[in-house]
Amino acid sequence: MKKNTLFGIGLGIIAGLFDLIPMIIQDLSWNANLSAFSMWVVVGFLVSVTQIQIHEVLKAILIAFLVLLPNLFIIGAQDPVSLIPVAVMTLFLSSLLGFFYQKVADNTDSQSKNR
Repeated sequence: MKKNTLFGIGLGIIAGLFDLIPMIIQDLSWNANLSAFSMWVVVGFLVSVTQIQIHEVLKAILIAFLVLLPNLFIIGAQDPVSLIPVAVMTLFLSSLLGFFYQKVADNTDSQSKNR
């Protein structure tokens, strides 16, 4: 695997851990916890391998909400009010994931051009 792909997965793991903190405090089910964590790992991977000609932060937000979309129907059917914090957390974490991924991707690209 490329360094960028591993870094994207690593960022996804970190985002997943941050997403788990409030979920564990709320004593949510392990199904919900594992679903949220795995979503972020997948988002990190997809951000690193997807070639869309938009800013990395916007790309990460788009990918995160597309991956989250099926779960939103399940969450909304059970508790529509909980969609607000889910959307806010997804927006926040995906923005950070895209920002940090871009910093490393730009650094990796500039190093490879200097060789």
